[in-house]
Amino acid sequence: MSRPVRVLHLEDDPRDAELIHRRLKASGPQCEIVRVADRKGFETALDRQTFDLVLCDYNLPDYDGPTALRHARAHRPELPIIVISGTVGEDEAVECLKAGATDYVLKQRPQRLGAAVSRALKEAEQRRQLRQAEEALRDSEERFRSAMHFSAIGMALVAPDGRWLEVNRALCRITGYSAEELRATNFQSITHPDDLATDLEQVRRMLAREIDSYQLEKRYIRKDGGIVWISLGVSLLWTPDGQPRHFISQIQDITQRKEQEQKIARLSRIHAVLSGINSAIVRIRERQELFAEACRIVVEHGGFSIGWIARLDEPTGRLVPVAQAGLPLDLGGGSQSLEPRAGFAPAGVAEIALREGRPAIDNDLGAGRRSADAAQYPDTLSIRRAAIELGARSVIVLPLFVEERTFGVLTLYAPERNFFDEEEVKLLTELAGDISFALAFLAKEEKVNYLAYYDALTGLANSTLLLDRLGQALRAARRERRMAALVFADLERFHVVNDTLGRSTGDACLKEVASRLRRQARAEDIVARIGADCFAVALIDVSDADEAAHLLHDRVSAFARQPIVLSGQELRLSARFGVAMYPSDGQSPETLYANAEAALKRAKSTGEPFLFYTPEMNARIAESLVLENKLRAALEKDQFVLHYQPKVTVRDRRITGFEALIRWNDPELGLVSPAKFIPLLETTGLIREVGRWALSRVARDCRLWAENGVAPPRVAVNVSAIELRQKDFLDTMIEAAQMIRDTNGLLDLEITESVIMENLDAVTGKLQTLRGLDMQIAVDDFGTGYSSLAYIARLPIHALKIDRSFTAGMTDSADSLAIVTSVISLAHSLRLQVIAEGVETPQQAAMLEELGCDQMQGYFFSRPLPPDAVGRLLAAQPPEQREARRREASTARRIRPARRGKAHRR
Repeated sequence: MSRPVRVLHLEDDPRDAELIHRRLKASGPQCEIVRVADRKGFETALDRQTFDLVLCDYNLPDYDGPTALRHARAHRPELPIIVISGTVGEDEAVECLKAGATDYVLKQRPQRLGAAVSRALKEAEQRRQLRQAEEALRDSEERFRSAMHFSAIGMALVAPDGRWLEVNRALCRITGYSAEELRATNFQSITHPDDLATDLEQVRRMLAREIDSYQLEKRYIRKDGGIVWISLGVSLLWTPDGQPRHFISQIQDITQRKEQEQKIARLSRIHAVLSGINSAIVRIRERQELFAEACRIVVEHGGFSIGWIARLDEPTGRLVPVAQAGLPLDLGGGSQSLEPRAGFAPAGVAEIALREGRPAIDNDLGAGRRSADAAQYPDTLSIRRAAIELGARSVIVLPLFVEERTFGVLTLYAPERNFFDEEEVKLLTELAGDISFALAFLAKEEKVNYLAYYDALTGLANSTLLLDRLGQALRAARRERRMAALVFADLERFHVVNDTLGRSTGDACLKEVASRLRRQARAEDIVARIGADCFAVALIDVSDADEAAHLLHDRVSAFARQPIVLSGQELRLSARFGVAMYPSDGQSPETLYANAEAALKRAKSTGEPFLFYTPEMNARIAESLVLENKLRAALEKDQFVLHYQPKVTVRDRRITGFEALIRWNDPELGLVSPAKFIPLLETTGLIREVGRWALSRVARDCRLWAENGVAPPRVAVNVSAIELRQKDFLDTMIEAAQMIRDTNGLLDLEITESVIMENLDAVTGKLQTLRGLDMQIAVDDFGTGYSSLAYIARLPIHALKIDRSFTAGMTDSADSLAIVTSVISLAHSLRLQVIAEGVETPQQAAMLEELGCDQMQGYFFSRPLPPDAVGRLLAAQPPEQREARRREASTARRIRPARRGKAHRR
């Protein structure tokens, strides 16, 4: 295009953005780049400006690539989008492409960016031409035929039986056939056999009028025998008498995109192999086990047909296989005989790799070796033949080195021809380097032993050595009937040091802490570093808990009393301590370790400077962890359900709405009351995910009721303090309200008074915004948290809910009756509705009616009901009540809240 290309770049890191901009300006077209760093800027820019291209980072703090893609596709479907990121797995890359990404570029390989941008712009221009062609078709078929022949997109008119009637020059270029040759045949003859059935099924459905058009990706076999991937769009024109006239096909060559997808998939698999083998290198300390695991990973995670490792036997100059995966042959790996040995074929890949000390490649195994070579070098070629029989088409041999001496080779067979190009070889060379490093690492036994028992940064014992020495000390304490204590010390907010002063300053600080602890400890004590900012001191030979506390105060905690001066900066540290005593808190090193850790966690959660462990505390923590794990599994396995309890008017029992109540449908226990798990959901933060699930489930149930011909009611959901404190609380509620509003339902909120009083001003502002969405807001469990009603007038609420404890007691207790009477009177004076919870008897209902209470809910009218029972209950209501509910929903839908636009943008 003659003007500069306008590019919208979504990237939160200015350095990465600058590198991308420089690369784009150096290798791409002339660009005018607008960079945005977050979701709001991205969506605002898309709404208000015009762009030719979008560059999108895959990972952002508050945004991700797929979400950005979906938004861009929804608002600017014509824009080409290129995803740029550091690392991504195969699944994520495929997800981006399915979500509408035009291409994907790794930040480590920005040299592709210019070509990717040019291709994306070219494809966008082609799509624009296609749209122009489609518009011409609507004007007149003759004009379409004229445009078809000059279109850059392949186009054709095809008879109902598949014969080519007319084709344009672009289609001839794609297929390699002339127009006359194509018209002499049909589309079935050049469609790849594996794709023909799918294509013919779509044609059948279109002729049967089941569909109006279809699109698919398939392969053509070109005249020269090559394979070309195409994106096919087909529509059908009918004659006035209802007979099929001809198909109109648009064909776009997407071979380059498909090859790029396959390239990304291959590179992602190799990255997965790198990650897996590096993980194995970290955890495996035995050479043969490492070899076997490396071969397994390259086959299972890398998609290679075969992987095997052989060492070079220097006296004989032959390769000795030591591990393999994927081969049906027994190469003799393991501790038994290592026969058969593999020789070298002349100028073969193994011989070249070892002689020249570089990767050697054969990208076409089909060429093979001649029979004379096979007779002279049977061992090597038997492996080669077995690999070909298993579908291998390419091979690479990577030399392995230990201290600059050749150790052996890693051989990988791939199922595709021409698999190994420059990028794959670079990554696999890195892989071989990592294995070589691991071999050198394992060869240095003393260094390995040191790292196994000591912390490399501070020189202190690590947790392994701590447990070993603690075990020895406890055995001595048992013999001498003495006590011991294990103290865990956790540095508070230490991450701030790293974040503000840098990692090197943080490391220097940790070394100083370790030095101070070592100086303060007695000779018999054990000092260790057991975490990034966590230390342990085993106090050996103490008389009782008082002495342990004295040593903790005088010695262990002394390191934090004086500031640490580093690079002119004065750092003042603080710490929390957890203590477990031997033998009362544990008689084994492992038990003592676990209990000291539990005490530390308790100290951190309570804010105490230090705490001693007690068995009761450990039991509570263990029980809580089990329940937490079960709750996480319940969320993943969709074990939560919503039941709905109706709210009715006291006077005439008319249903005014429902309260959504969560239940846990545990496979072992059945339906679990929320009182048993809601507190833990709030403690662990899982309440946020469960809350979002509940909102989506309410919307789903409202939609089902509406589909069954029942007007959805008002549904109230309970909101916790944790949810209310979230920055995206308003956006989440607005989006949920809109989803429910789209079903003709209405969303209400119930919030306890203790939650409101945490931050009255902030809560008031949020509730005022939500009230603008026609939400009715009720204060739940009223009367249980605060005795004053003075703040109620300040809140934008609709109703007070009297706690069930007062409702249950008002027929027997004068005090409860006085409270209920006062709440109803004061609420009515403030023009608020009053809802009584837990109404279970006719006497309670009659008394509430006498007192002028507005609404009630409880077992007297109905238990909480599953969604299908709610639909039946609503359908059974008198017609005038159902009509009143529909009018209420219709009125609410006409209200346009101020923030509704933002909810739509989400």
